[in-house]
Amino acid sequence: MGTTGKPGRHRTRDTYRRVIGLTGPLLPCVSFLGRLPTATIQFGSVLLVARTSGSLGAAGLTGGALALGQVACGPLVGRLADRHGQRPVVLAFSLAGALAVAALVTGALAGLPTPVLALLGAAAGATVPLVGPLARARLIVLARRADAPETVVGAALSFESTLDELSFVLGPALVGLAAVLAHPAYAMAAAAALAATCGSAFALHRTARAAAPARVAPDRAAPARVAAGPGRAAASGHAGPRPARMRARRAPMPRCVPALFTALALQGAVFGACQAGITALTARLGQQDQAGLVYAAMGVMSAVAGLAMAAVPKRVGARTRWRLATAAGCALSLPLPGTSGLPGLYAVVTVLGVAYAPHLITVFGLVERAVAPSRLAEAMGVATSALVGGQALAVAVTGRLAETHGPWAAFTAASTAAGLAFVLALTVRPTTYAGEPGKTPHARVRDAQPR
Repeated sequence: MGTTGKPGRHRTRDTYRRVIGLTGPLLPCVSFLGRLPTATIQFGSVLLVARTSGSLGAAGLTGGALALGQVACGPLVGRLADRHGQRPVVLAFSLAGALAVAALVTGALAGLPTPVLALLGAAAGATVPLVGPLARARLIVLARRADAPETVVGAALSFESTLDELSFVLGPALVGLAAVLAHPAYAMAAAAALAATCGSAFALHRTARAAAPARVAPDRAAPARVAAGPGRAAASGHAGPRPARMRARRAPMPRCVPALFTALALQGAVFGACQAGITALTARLGQQDQAGLVYAAMGVMSAVAGLAMAAVPKRVGARTRWRLATAAGCALSLPLPGTSGLPGLYAVVTVLGVAYAPHLITVFGLVERAVAPSRLAEAMGVATSALVGGQALAVAVTGRLAETHGPWAAFTAASTAAGLAFVLALTVRPTTYAGEPGKTPHARVRDAQPR
């Protein structure tokens, strides 16, 4: 019997079973552990330098340099993966990242000057292997090549976003636990070990070869050039496979894609402003230890909502989902500035988490269907950098606002960013890879694969 007669939860379970079947059960475990260093080192670097130097300014400078390094080099990692395949790129960056984090820990424990620690932090951020974005790109490629239905592709994006959410909840929690029980250096050392082992395992997994860039002949590459834009058609007279491959890889980004990156930056700003507001309010209430738990509650709710996205009917189109998610985020953020107690903070922030994962999943899906397949990893890298950059900038700005004017100022900034994200969703008209408006997530024109 087919799945059409089963209850919705059974259909969702079958869909996720097909997602796992694309890679096998080992890869999700490896990729999840490989994401933890990214979620750990940002918070861990701040706690580490604050503990060893006694200076919050030095800690903030080091953490900011780390975030800046990740934002600046994330697109480069994706571009290299598109050109050379994920295996050599992830392997090199995993080992380099582990060494960079180890150097940062050693430098902090040795009491090196703040400028040196900032440089080491930037190096640690620049060598992040981006396991999360590349795992998302790899799973999408495998689903497309397996001719999986759009429900499976959507579930794959939901699954990957849920793993991201869980890693960003568990990572800071482990850092905080290590700081309370022993020293933040232990959490950073564990992050370096995970980057070296699980990052390398992700790079060497058999699916990395399956998702390697295809070596296409000139006649195969021509449709991709035409789909990328009419201005490229005149180049079709080039002979030889190398120019065709290069031109297919460097298909231009559609005009809607920067707006989608902006949406992710605004979502990151909501994250960062909420983080600053939560930290300021719990400190004012004398409950600083509750800050991590409040943020974790929001992350867990977001992860649950992300898994539930696979059950949304296909008739609810991508633009509709985007607008609904941003509308919910805007509406649910409005009580934030008036929150003054710990129970109310838990309630408002946890409910607000319902809107986060659906927004991220939908926007990542819109990016996936808009860009050329030859630039998918690069697009995912830029998207993640936009998210991280928005969060880092918001933490820096709203943290100062919260210190000067109180937690409500940071929460007001979060609500403002959520409102801007909603306005963006109302005004932007995303397109598919072929330049056609779509109504279902990931309804991109399928690429012809060489046989």
